[in-house]
Amino acid sequence: MSGIVVVDQRADWPVDIPGMEVVTAWDYLTHEMHTRARRVRVYNLCRSFAYQSTGYYVSLLAGARGHKPLPEITTIQDLKLAESPRIVNEEIEELMQRSLARIGSSEYVLNIYFGRSLAKRHERLASFLFNQFPAPLLQATFVYKGDEWRVEWVGPIALGEVPAAHHEFLYEAARDYFERKRSPRVRRESARYDLAILVNEDEKEPPSNARALKLFEKAAEDLGFDVEFIDKSDYGHVAEFDALFIRETTAVNHHTYRFARRAAREGLVVVDDPLSILRAANKVFLAQLMERHRIPQPKSMLIHSRNLKQVAETLGFPCVLKQPDSQFSKGVIKVESAAELKRKASDMLERSDLIIGQGFEPTEYDWRVGVLDGQPLYACRYFMAKDHWQVVKRAGNGAKVEGNHETLAIEDAPPQVVSIAVQAARAVGSGLYGVDLKQFGKVAKVIEVNDNPNIDHGVEDLVLKDALYRRIMEYFIRRLEARTRT
Repeated sequence: MSGIVVVDQRADWPVDIPGMEVVTAWDYLTHEMHTRARRVRVYNLCRSFAYQSTGYYVSLLAGARGHKPLPEITTIQDLKLAESPRIVNEEIEELMQRSLARIGSSEYVLNIYFGRSLAKRHERLASFLFNQFPAPLLQATFVYKGDEWRVEWVGPIALGEVPAAHHEFLYEAARDYFERKRSPRVRRESARYDLAILVNEDEKEPPSNARALKLFEKAAEDLGFDVEFIDKSDYGHVAEFDALFIRETTAVNHHTYRFARRAAREGLVVVDDPLSILRAANKVFLAQLMERHRIPQPKSMLIHSRNLKQVAETLGFPCVLKQPDSQFSKGVIKVESAAELKRKASDMLERSDLIIGQGFEPTEYDWRVGVLDGQPLYACRYFMAKDHWQVVKRAGNGAKVEGNHETLAIEDAPPQVVSIAVQAARAVGSGLYGVDLKQFGKVAKVIEVNDNPNIDHGVEDLVLKDALYRRIMEYFIRRLEARTRT
């Protein structure tokens, strides 16, 4: 497996290491040779990992392309979580006190380069933190309070913030790590059969209505679960359960993602799992993932500030622009002209360094196929709202109009629609997804793959009825029993 070091500017990494290629972030994101490359390890040394920044997209799209990034996108998000120092404190109490015992001040800053510390006595501490948060360059701040050391902060540091006196050690640590070619992980297991269902009673458009939630509860109890509905205030109680089912609309920079990460860290069976949230939440990732797996989709292109002039030639007009983290038809707009494209795309690029453009292919309805663990669950046709090009038409005052819906048995849905939906879902993961598609005769094209799909009483359950809820709960049981046997 080949390796590349990704930096903002080539001068950021002056050292030559055999077998490692140095490329800029923009080259990695936009050049076709990197898009189509296989079996590549990507060492992301960008200056910022802020949400939807260039550095963020390097790790995100490395995953979409089948590359092996360090740090992974899940690590980047973990490092942003406010509870990260507390989690670390719980894990390394004895090691931390022993390692820092001879420090004379009340504060100590530890730089960690590819899992190593310049101070030999802190090597084990550095290695532990790197195992918790595998990122090339880390910094941890420790403070002495109440006769003991505590972790105050842990996060990534920019390459430019590494002291000049540390550069030689950094390069040595990088060489050693590149030769080892390993990425550590932490695993835990759970033991009890209790199910938490995360909901938000104040959410205006929840993924399941009240009746559906009751049916989930009944199906779970029939299978032997103790069920408790929780909300965002129950974060500290996640570890008391052995399964978490998220029935609140998910997002990356959101407590739903933090719940999923905490649950996964504690060994719970989680739907939606954090990796599915990260992948399905970003349409840039999905577009490249579909391309990599050769799954049909409308003509698509990555749009950034440097290629706006190419959009008209590539996609034509009208075309559709998609904010990467858009949901429920929000952040998805149709543009009719070059002037409108420039205006709307520029607005979107204020929020994200990359957006998606797709050719406009109108249909009377969109398909939604529910897929769980790689198997189709239900098939629905969602018709476009009256006099509108989307399923949901939103007014400026917040009002909305939805088109009609029709639910079919899987065996009655077009085979090509079901087959493509299953392929798309399996490319994302093995959880619960709603795959949106357009059909043109015998051709089906994937619009997007949604984690946390709508399952409402009176819509998606019209064919399977109670069996739909039971099948989803059986998935949790299978996963839990499989863990018990191993």
